[in-house]
Amino acid sequence: MEFSSLGELALHLAAVSAAHQQHMHEGLEKCAKRIEETAKAEIGTYQSAVGPFPAWDPLADSTEQQKAQKGYPADSPLLASGDMRDSIEHVVRGHEAVIGAKDKKMVYHEFGTNKIPPRPVFGPALFRNKEFILRTIGRAAVSGLVGGQNIVPGLGYDGE
Repeated sequence: MEFSSLGELALHLAAVSAAHQQHMHEGLEKCAKRIEETAKAEIGTYQSAVGPFPAWDPLADSTEQQKAQKGYPADSPLLASGDMRDSIEHVVRGHEAVIGAKDKKMVYHEFGTNKIPPRPVFGPALFRNKEFILRTIGRAAVSGLVGGQNIVPGLGYDGE
């Protein structure tokens, strides 16, 4: 690539920077959406251990009885009305993504209390999507630098 002036080079670099920012934002949005979807899907199903996060303990019999009296589904940890699950959302701003729940009870379940064992959702959702995140952010970074052109498959950023 040749440039006829420093001004032309500066314009090119500015365009590459803008394209890179856009590709990175889109990649981060895909990752945040995937983590949100995974976190929502974990609620209501016992989760196995992943990374540093423990497997979920079975619900206590007393908890199952209370849930049954209220008409909530049996053997569905963290799922009652579905409001807590439905409060999970994500926001992407710049190069940051935040995935969380608006329902304040979620923090007690995520970390546990002296009466409730931890049933983490967000950390495991991140770990379960680690390879997807690495490929997606890698693909976004490279495609932003090369102007959105096809990426050589050997780099490992192709596919989901």
